[in-house]
Amino acid sequence: MGAWNVKGFLGRYRFFLAMGLLWVGLYFGKTDLAVSSLEVCWYSLKEMLIVIPPIFILVGLFDVWVPKEKVVRFMGKGAGFRGVLLSFLTGALAAGPLYGAFPVAAVFLKKNASLSNVFIFLGAWSTMKIPMFLFEGQSLGWKFALTRLCLNIPGILLIAYVLTKMLEPDEEQWIRQQADDLTLR
Repeated sequence: MGAWNVKGFLGRYRFFLAMGLLWVGLYFGKTDLAVSSLEVCWYSLKEMLIVIPPIFILVGLFDVWVPKEKVVRFMGKGAGFRGVLLSFLTGALAAGPLYGAFPVAAVFLKKNASLSNVFIFLGAWSTMKIPMFLFEGQSLGWKFALTRLCLNIPGILLIAYVLTKMLEPDEEQWIRQQADDLTLR
């Protein structure tokens, strides 16, 4: 092991350190706001520590138990409507905040799911969760909930299509490489 690399440490954590310095400045300028921001940060950290471990366990099990060939068959480039439907269902049945979707998306990419199906999955996770739909139906009315759901489906499909068409093959390869790098750590 080499000596502790201060320059590497500062480079790697520069954003975190800058935010810390800004917070110290805020503390001396508006103490009540700084304390309030720290409370919000602590609450969010506790929430993440509750949510992330189960997601990583499920992602790890999915990575080990589901063969790559199955993902290619059901969500790969040749999956067609079946892949789109499975992407919507997987995203809609998911639970947890959006940041939980990204490790799952990385495993899908690692197992050669089509990029458009991964975009659909992310869109469905962020906007079409069944518990959210049921809550909206009871709180805001079923007409609103159904209208929003029906507008989300073509919106997600359009976004996935446009994003897929905009990406060059080398950009898609870079995204897949990033997913591989994340899942190997």
